[in-house]
Amino acid sequence: MRYTLGCHLAYKVRSETLFIFNLEVAQLQRHRDLKESLRLGPDLPVRRYVTPDVANRYAAVLVPPGTFSLDYEAEVTLAVHRADPAGIGETAVKDLPLDILPFLLPSRFVSSDRLAPFALAEFADAPKGFERVNRICNWIHDHIAYVRGASDGETTADETLLKRAGVCRDFAHLGTAFCRALGIPARFVSCYAYGLVPCDFHAVFEAYLDGRWWLFDATRQANLDGLVRIGVGRDAAEIAFATPYGEMEPTGMEIRIDRTDGADEAGARTTDAISTEEPAPHAGAA
Repeated sequence: MRYTLGCHLAYKVRSETLFIFNLEVAQLQRHRDLKESLRLGPDLPVRRYVTPDVANRYAAVLVPPGTFSLDYEAEVTLAVHRADPAGIGETAVKDLPLDILPFLLPSRFVSSDRLAPFALAEFADAPKGFERVNRICNWIHDHIAYVRGASDGETTADETLLKRAGVCRDFAHLGTAFCRALGIPARFVSCYAYGLVPCDFHAVFEAYLDGRWWLFDATRQANLDGLVRIGVGRDAAEIAFATPYGEMEPTGMEIRIDRTDGADEAGARTTDAISTEEPAPHAGAA
């Protein structure tokens, strides 16, 4: 499956501001024949860093006062690994690779320790493996209303459970928290999402089952085989698409993704088993 995608961001910068962006397509084995360009207005120096473990790509730009814009365009072929969900089990905590540990612990927005009693009461009796994580997604979809403006950048997973409303970021945090509370490593994922209406940066999560990371979208809004990964982290704090340090005001944002291979437009069901990487004996296999 071949996709073209990109984004346009615009700002009014009032004082010198350092922007750290994480919006370029991750350089993974499943992202084949990647072609991309990044344009800034005005044209400014860019400092770059790619994390050695999960291939998150960060770009830092120091912007003087005035107007500033960023345009990113990419074309990529997305390779997808599918499997029978019934055959995907869980890995016992005692058998997990140690570098999986950060994705098993509570983090800033993933309050898995606070949610452990609820998660155990609701999901402990579910069949272990892919089915249990899928039931978590079904519960979130059925009990949490998708409401724009119901949360903000400080909302935690336990607050989402109490409010019973949120957006994709909150759905992903809650799914990640429930998994971690049950001893299933899970991590937050930012991506471009084909099939999402209206198009926007999207958040889903991955659970570590049987030596692979598997995709889950509790919002049930996007095609699982149309998710082009940007970054992964313990929660949204690590992979915000833009982190500014200075006085500025966003003035415009546009995200787009289109399928260009001319194939059948029908995508994977939201309950299909889609792996994001090659077999992953550790957290960073890509």
